[in-house]
Amino acid sequence: MAGATQAVAASPPPALAHVFDLAVEVGPAQELGEVGGGRRRVIPITGGSLAGPGLSGEVLPGGADWQTIRPDGVTLLQARYTVRMSDGATIGIINTGVRRADADVVRRLTAGEDVDPALYYFRATPIFEVGPGPYLWLTESVFVSAGARRPRRVELGVFKVA
Repeated sequence: MAGATQAVAASPPPALAHVFDLAVEVGPAQELGEVGGGRRRVIPITGGSLAGPGLSGEVLPGGADWQTIRPDGVTLLQARYTVRMSDGATIGIINTGVRRADADVVRRLTAGEDVDPALYYFRATPIFEVGPGPYLWLTESVFVSAGARRPRRVELGVFKVA
């Protein structure tokens, strides 16, 4: 077991490098009601954009964010959507995460208010589905995102874990 401790100690700590930003436009929530574990909502994804150094694309309509709001107010997020890059390539994104805040902030976010992102925690781990080509590197690393929920869109900064 001593060897495992030495290996962990010798590994450099993870660092983050900003890769791109997403502005994901959303429609009105579809309330499904109480399900096992909380209240289920489906948020349709209607469009948006991806922008970063040397990267640009359009978020296509047709995706959705399936949310479960637990009794403790924590929201579990699972979004799935597609981006068409400026060169015509398509990238599938599966973004699973957590948003949490105190009860008043949760109420305001659920009501569609614009709330200062410093008042809540919103993190996710995107996974990318791509074909062979210039975006294959997205399948070779771990990524995390930090988010902000706006009244008609979600803003995500996406970072590569080095």
